[in-house]
Amino acid sequence: MIVGTILKGASSLAQKKNNKKSQQLTEKMESVVEKQEEVLTKLLSKAKKTEFGEKFNFTGILKSENIREAYRQQVPIFQYDLMFKQFWCKTLEGKEDVTWPGKISNFALTSGTTSASSKRIPVSKQMIKSIKKVCLKQAVSLADLKFPTSFYEKDVLFVGGSTDLTKINSQWEGDLSGILTGKVPHWLNPYSKPSKKIRAISDWEEKLEMIVDNAHKWDVGMVCGVPAWVQILLNRIVEKYELKDIFEIWPDLRVYIHGGVSFDPYEKSFNELLGGKVVYLDTYLASEGFIGFQKGTEDYMQLVFDANIYFEFIPFNADHFDEDGNLMNFSDALTVDEIEEGKDYALLISTNSGSFRYLIGDTIQFVDAQKLLFRITGRTKHFLSMCGEHLSVDNMTQAISDLSYRHNIAIEEFAVLGKETESGNFMHKWFIASDSPINALQFKEELDEKLKELNDDYITERKFALERIELEVLPTDVFYNFLKLRDKYGSQHKFPRVMKGQLASDWEKYIHSIAEEYSMLSVYEDTGAVLV
Repeated sequence: MIVGTILKGASSLAQKKNNKKSQQLTEKMESVVEKQEEVLTKLLSKAKKTEFGEKFNFTGILKSENIREAYRQQVPIFQYDLMFKQFWCKTLEGKEDVTWPGKISNFALTSGTTSASSKRIPVSKQMIKSIKKVCLKQAVSLADLKFPTSFYEKDVLFVGGSTDLTKINSQWEGDLSGILTGKVPHWLNPYSKPSKKIRAISDWEEKLEMIVDNAHKWDVGMVCGVPAWVQILLNRIVEKYELKDIFEIWPDLRVYIHGGVSFDPYEKSFNELLGGKVVYLDTYLASEGFIGFQKGTEDYMQLVFDANIYFEFIPFNADHFDEDGNLMNFSDALTVDEIEEGKDYALLISTNSGSFRYLIGDTIQFVDAQKLLFRITGRTKHFLSMCGEHLSVDNMTQAISDLSYRHNIAIEEFAVLGKETESGNFMHKWFIASDSPINALQFKEELDEKLKELNDDYITERKFALERIELEVLPTDVFYNFLKLRDKYGSQHKFPRVMKGQLASDWEKYIHSIAEEYSMLSVYEDTGAVLV
């Protein structure tokens, strides 16, 4: 109990200081702006002698009267392909001082849901240090939940990627979670699960089996991981040990920290698994950095504006992005004091890993501009606008979640793709994962109506160019087997909500190839027929 008392005491004291600081900063947006300018100045100062810094005259920007404006005007926006071809490819070859001082030893592989290959994102020693600091802030924020002292001595289970990294030239690459869990502080090791040996396993099924086999030895108080894979893990533990619920083996489980995807589609299943005894906390830890996290007293995540990431925001609308999610207008990136509540923004970041004005690919929406509370609404490439319907992943997720609760069925996965119809108009084809009986025709009609409630553009186009929607119900394992075929199966991968191009073609070929193996339901709006 001594360790728990010390940890809780330190956590409570730090949280009081943090709350006071946070209150002071949120009272005046000027304080946030000042902190962000300090971050930008620090980043430019550190990188001014790199190849990137000299090319874009960081030294000159630092001498400007308005550093933020000079930075916005002089440094172009970079998407991954351009940044990698011009700069990060040299970093990957081992060259020093390309976009960040010194040599980058680690590269995080993104989940790569939209393409066959993952992106390689540089992870500097300074970035790892920054991420650890934010992790500590999140841990400190748990003091608000008033857990007993004993909670702080329970194990923390990380359901993450392999720490057995792959060597490329003189550097190492792998999942960010694997990079980070391989660098767990020594004082935390006794409380961190699974063991180093299990963490190093790269095969997801083998790692899952090892975690399940050792689960009875641990006293887990907190679980961290992507919802789909944590759910699979918890179900397997309950099944293996023939438990009534997970609390028979982990009676002090109190917190689940999730991230990577929207939790809404999974919440019903987790409520059934955990019976409302566990606090869910969202976190936004991307390969590019720690963007934000949810405190126990808040309903949304808070932007981490003081941890070596400088933020800009591009309005995610038809004025700035085309129908495929490609950036068209580069001139209107906003700073933190210029954002508005209720609008979607594509996130632009500059970090201490050598990302500068980098379009991360995610879209967010602020629900409280003063407190910088936000939620993730999707990806710049993950939305459908075949004919101007502008249907976002956020719209899709909310509709599926609402219907899931209405019909008391679990739907953890779904995907949708757009196609042309025989008449030259357009259609959306939905694929729903459910292991429960569904009245597919009714569900399809209610889904269509719900989307009309959520999106005015969708209503308009359903009257004209968006001719119909189709819906196909599939067993959940069909979705995960597809990930296996694409070598995307495991703790850091998630199923893409919107399918386009080759991915959509591969998915349809896959569904056709297994049609005889599964009993599938397709509902076509024009006939109302149900095909089995």
